[in-house]
Amino acid sequence: MNSSAVTKTAPQRALLHALGLTPEEMDRPLIGIVSSQNDVVPGHMNLDKIVEAVKLGVAMNGGTPLVFPAIAVCDGLAMGHQGMKYSLVTRELIADSTEAMALAHAFDALVMVPNCDKNVPGLLMAASRLNIPTIFVSGGPMLAGKVDGEKISFSSVSEAAAAFRAGTMTEEKLLEYENNACPTCGSCSGMYTANSMNCLTEVLGMGLRGNGTIPAVYSKRIQLAKRAGMQIMELLKRDIRPRDIMTEDAFTNALTLDMALGCSTNSMLHLPAIAHECGVALDVDIANEISARTPNLCHLAPAGHTYIEELDQAGGIYAVMNEIDQLGLLKTDLITCTGKTVKENIAGCFNKNTEVIRPARNPYSPTGGIAVLKGNLAPDSCVVKRSAVSPAMLKHEGPAKVFDCEEDALRAIHSGQIIAGDVVVIRYEGPKGGPGMREMLNPTSAIMGCGLGEKVALVTDGRFSGATRGAAIGHVSPEAAVGGNIALIQDGDIIRIDIMANEIHFNVTDEELNQRRANWKPREPKITSGYLSRYSAMVTSGNRGAILELPRLY
Repeated sequence: MNSSAVTKTAPQRALLHALGLTPEEMDRPLIGIVSSQNDVVPGHMNLDKIVEAVKLGVAMNGGTPLVFPAIAVCDGLAMGHQGMKYSLVTRELIADSTEAMALAHAFDALVMVPNCDKNVPGLLMAASRLNIPTIFVSGGPMLAGKVDGEKISFSSVSEAAAAFRAGTMTEEKLLEYENNACPTCGSCSGMYTANSMNCLTEVLGMGLRGNGTIPAVYSKRIQLAKRAGMQIMELLKRDIRPRDIMTEDAFTNALTLDMALGCSTNSMLHLPAIAHECGVALDVDIANEISARTPNLCHLAPAGHTYIEELDQAGGIYAVMNEIDQLGLLKTDLITCTGKTVKENIAGCFNKNTEVIRPARNPYSPTGGIAVLKGNLAPDSCVVKRSAVSPAMLKHEGPAKVFDCEEDALRAIHSGQIIAGDVVVIRYEGPKGGPGMREMLNPTSAIMGCGLGEKVALVTDGRFSGATRGAAIGHVSPEAAVGGNIALIQDGDIIRIDIMANEIHFNVTDEELNQRRANWKPREPKITSGYLSRYSAMVTSGNRGAILELPRLY
């Protein structure tokens, strides 16, 4: 066992005695439990209970559990100020620090306990890199809130705040949204990034059934944690490792379910990064190919009016997988953390509510929930959550209103400078240019709150929250900071978007583009700390783990 390096020599055993470990515990496998618990993030405030349940499960099945921490940023709390520059970069910090702790202390296996946006992919990257037996158990989703008998979530408050600014909502009603949108602990209740990644962890085979959908406040979540603790010992006995589970076919399954569920566009950042650590080249160009054959079966908030708790009641992720398997679109002979194959896992897991999970024969749309667009505005690629775009905005043409940061765009939206037909362009918000690739939830929420959701599109080299809805097109590559064509757009240029055709263009000739490029000067990114400065350099140099190293898309 790996742990023999610290349990079989007297100096190291002396330190283990200092921890209060008994000789019997030292003779058992050492299982690292990576706890993302903190008192800052609503999705993580309950993880101490999950961790205690995991520890019990490990001990019940013959292991010695030892807990160490991982950081986690709340994207909602970080939104709209310099904190958002730090969100995406924490993914690399989490992966690197977990790798360091696991190798420095010679753990035999790991149980990852994440919940929120960058925390889940960061730990999946670490698991891939370390490749020792590992299982995941998340903290679970928040229950939806209610106002006037209708379910709401965090993004509802963002849109309500914009409506209040626009004069279409009273302060009293805004306060009602504020007080009722987030009623429990857990990751925000819609199919936002955290829940997308927790659900896709289940699809990848790294989490047990219910990992992505059992609400945080349900006792079933504690039971799930105990089972995960017990199951890691089985994975260790059988020597089943992350790269045995997360194969190329497993990532194809994840992209397929991504399309069926209508997950966050951030999954297009995270899945390639995780695959990269597994030695799998996941080119996002394959997303459109998979989308073309995969029906969209779920319209969870913000795309619709159902929430993760209802997906759980309808049969959860395995029920969606079963629907998709009826079309022959899944690889089902793959081993998973259950010790069984995908086929064995989903057998008998049927759809219990066809309003929440549409049958494969009656989907919301015959194609998937995410689309990758290309054109002279985004020569490499850009991404849109197609399932959250109204039919009226699947095609849009209008003049560009160009801004070099999120704050300038927000001021223009709130002051009424953005009108029906416009295309808001926010640039220099990419990985290098931001730096840090901020989420643009505030601008899209402002557009929705001002009643322009079916009249105005937004294009950015930043990224979008899973809470975003509307014609919000992000991850434009190459980004403005490295001279991508988005840096050359001028106010009034006509932008043409055709989501169903996977195209995005602006009406400038190649000759005019060349002239603009000759006059373009790089901008210095607004560095706000030593770490962000190093991160910007890492992105530029293509360091291991850096977003821009990944094929085709950040």
